[in-house]
Amino acid sequence: MRTKRQGLIVYFQHMKNIRQIKKQGHLIHASKKHKYALIYVNQDEVDFKMDKLERLPFVSKVLISHKPDIRTDFENAKPDKAKQYDYKMGI
Repeated sequence: MRTKRQGLIVYFQHMKNIRQIKKQGHLIHASKKHKYALIYVNQDEVDFKMDKLERLPFVSKVLISHKPDIRTDFENAKPDKAKQYDYKMGI
């Protein structure tokens, strides 16, 4: 069974502090230029991990990813008429 995961975007001051951020969750990406890291944590631990990360002295802010809240099933999407004719031209 899969556990529900939530992404956290952590803005920090120095790249040398990535090691402490990595201990809080699964590190996906860290940007040197923009000084942020994307980590994934279990959804039931999001509030606890956010509080813990915000208490670190080198963290500027922590944001929650909205990906689990966005609906991704597009079964009733209307097909584009212009694209249907383009596909039939090659036949």
